[in-house]
Amino acid sequence: MHKIFISEKYCKGCLICVESCPKNVLKASSKITSKGYTLPGAAKPDKCNACGLCEVVCPDFAIAVDKKDKAL
Repeated sequence: MHKIFISEKYCKGCLICVESCPKNVLKASSKITSKGYTLPGAAKPDKCNACGLCEVVCPDFAIAVDKKDKAL
């Protein structure tokens, strides 16, 4: 299983990562930042294939996927 890291400091809650995930791993969580933004969360982390699309589409570079276990 891959680890998904979301930076509360940089995430502005646009949820583009949620919409772009081909495996529907991410969803809007109930966690709200101190600035009032809704953070995404990994609803199905076991489904993540570490494609990195969430990282690519994030306009704030607020999400990262640990790909060290990804099969090549």
